[in-house]
Amino acid sequence: MRLFNFYGELMRSIQTKSGKWPKDIAVTKNGDIVYTDPWNFTLNIVKNTQIYDLVRLQEWKPNFVCCSSTGDFLVVMFKDNDEDAKVVRYAGSTEKQTIQFDAEGQSLFRAPDYQCGLDCTTYIAENRNLDICVADVHNQAIIVVNRAGELRFRYTGIMKPIGITTDSQGRILAADSHNNLIHILDQDGQFLRFIDNCGLDTPWTLSVDNDDKLVVLMKDIGNVKKIQYCL
Repeated sequence: MRLFNFYGELMRSIQTKSGKWPKDIAVTKNGDIVYTDPWNFTLNIVKNTQIYDLVRLQEWKPNFVCCSSTGDFLVVMFKDNDEDAKVVRYAGSTEKQTIQFDAEGQSLFRAPDYQCGLDCTTYIAENRNLDICVADVHNQAIIVVNRAGELRFRYTGIMKPIGITTDSQGRILAADSHNNLIHILDQDGQFLRFIDNCGLDTPWTLSVDNDDKLVVLMKDIGNVKKIQYCL
């Protein structure tokens, strides 16, 4: 894991405990890095230069993670050779909540088919109203549940949604890498508009900074772009 400033200058570098690349990273309110390592079934936290196991699992592999406004960690998990997928909320190392099924007992999320390669992503974000937003590439939908884990809506306007983030107004932004677009939805799942015509090339991972400027990692060219998308 490497930390760069916005001029592209390397500030510091940290080697994961397993030696494998982290599947996903997030930053806590205290500025600590949290990362998932599905190869050794762990959710880890970096404090200064020391790495500690927060959670060690057995069958389930932690993949994607975000830090909630309450300080909890929301983790998307899969099993090998299985369609099972779920979101688990942790307070530190303590499991507080599992979100897996809808009111009819059907699976809310599906694990991606790993034969599809790098398209196998299921990013997660929390909205300001505490909804949990999941970009589920296998279901080809943005799936949003409330804090209790109850389904609010599905947005199916993207064939393969990748990165996802939210802003201070509760808007949901999702990457459509196949069409080089960013979709903007309101907090109830209504489409608002696209971000395009600004040199996007395979937009992948998204983040919104404190000034509601969008930061986009473009996978194929390896560049990071900052976009002011609202006034």
